[in-house]
Amino acid sequence: MTTTTEQLSATTLLRFATAGSVDDGKSTLVGRLLHDSKSVLEDQLEAVERVSQDRGQDAPDLALLTDGLRAEREQGITIDVAYRYFATTRRRFILADTPGHVQYTRNMVTGASTADLAVVLVDARNGVIEQTRRHAAVAALLRVPHVVLAVNKMDLVDYREAVFASIAEEFTAYASELGVPEITAIPISALAGDNVVEPSANMDWYGGPTVLEHLETVPVSHDLTACPARFPVQYVIRPQSAEHPDYRGYAGQIASGVLRVGEPVTVLPSGRTSVIEGIDALGGSVDIAWSPQSVTLRLKDDIDISRGDLIAPSASAPATTQDVIATVCHVADQPLAVGARVLLKHTTRTVKAIVKEIPSRLTLDDLSQHPDPGQLVANDIGRVVVRTAEPLALDAYADSRRTGSFLLIDPADGTTLAAGMAGEAFASKAETVQADEEGWDF
Repeated sequence: MTTTTEQLSATTLLRFATAGSVDDGKSTLVGRLLHDSKSVLEDQLEAVERVSQDRGQDAPDLALLTDGLRAEREQGITIDVAYRYFATTRRRFILADTPGHVQYTRNMVTGASTADLAVVLVDARNGVIEQTRRHAAVAALLRVPHVVLAVNKMDLVDYREAVFASIAEEFTAYASELGVPEITAIPISALAGDNVVEPSANMDWYGGPTVLEHLETVPVSHDLTACPARFPVQYVIRPQSAEHPDYRGYAGQIASGVLRVGEPVTVLPSGRTSVIEGIDALGGSVDIAWSPQSVTLRLKDDIDISRGDLIAPSASAPATTQDVIATVCHVADQPLAVGARVLLKHTTRTVKAIVKEIPSRLTLDDLSQHPDPGQLVANDIGRVVVRTAEPLALDAYADSRRTGSFLLIDPADGTTLAAGMAGEAFASKAETVQADEEGWDF
């Protein structure tokens, strides 16, 4: 008989993030998912029940399962990203419960940057508001392949179909303009449990999946081997011991693609070429390795290679550039202005840079571009042109979420200023159609 451990190891993994405005019920939804899917330990549930009773609440406040910070519990809001890990018999999940307050939009960027799916909650009484549009724009900008619109608190609008239909239509039209390839709308009540894990008896007009059913069945592809191989060097290994007097290896994690012994490679940004002589993985040498394995490469030639260099197959090596054109989400309190001197961190490489231009800032209401804003402030999304002191081997974000992204950092104190995506900002309608037909592989 197959054991539970063996069953779980054979299931796929879905990374998803929740987003929405303050009090839309994100933490309650997450708590309901964990509770109704039997993913909460008994002592955790008992602790939540005790705190809820101390507050005079009749029922357990399931939001407390994710809001763990003292400030979060005191204010009843989510401040930091809360990660939760749970599993059903059909799939394993890594969940990022992100804050809804506009002040913490930066945390939503963090939580959604690696997500396969984003659940955007909307209060059925308020409909689509500015923060809803902001979260939809961030999800589209980060090219999250699947978006779920969870219209919450349907119990407070008497479970009316017309309310749900109006909100779903408005959000779908907006997200489609941003190029989001797949949008699924689900009416729910996180507090009462309607359509979260079990189908609702109060909305017989809805025939779609529950939230958990959709999470368990949405197509997910983690096939990074179809992308061109990219190997950012993290560390150079030179034991210089009696056992390994001449060993020189380059350690790191394969960001995408497949590497093979005997394959010609190019080292960037220098442009020097060589051949993979050996690949050392945990347990011994191998002839082939693929993303996201961590390995050590040995090359046929002695080349000056250090942390931050990128090794790629010569046939598909990326071009290098010192002029980075990208879209950024500004996440710092201090503005990002033209002429600012920053550090740009791309994979394992960090270089000095200067912001040469800020051509436009996105206006969320109508998705228009405000030209030449001069600076970006916290939570702004805008286009930038950055000149780096050294060449970078940067892919377009549309081609690789891993090697097409970067951070802008304040050189004075190490504060992260902005998260950047190289190349075009949002998917075009043509890309959206292609994504629907072929699926999304990053």
